[in-house]
Amino acid sequence: MRKDKQQVIGDEIGDEQIKLFLAVEPADDTPPSLHKLVKAYRGLRIDDFERFVAFFIEAGYDLHAKDAKGQDFIAQIQDQRNAQEYIAIIQQAANA
Repeated sequence: MRKDKQQVIGDEIGDEQIKLFLAVEPADDTPPSLHKLVKAYRGLRIDDFERFVAFFIEAGYDLHAKDAKGQDFIAQIQDQRNAQEYIAIIQQAANA
């Protein structure tokens, strides 16, 4: 692929499809807010995740939710290869 061409994987998804990640509920004792963030992180591209976070906050969910071990979303994903962009979105949203 030429350097001036950006690879596009998959089709653009609409707001309603992104908002579906707000409906996922945990099957265990994971806080719903944390579960929704992790599912969105795993299922959405960076641009879509950024849109998801806006809907997430608008719906009143907690960016700082922690699991039973005291880990928040950032702590759970920080060692993953592509996590930094997602972490930056969360940090920016938390400081807004």
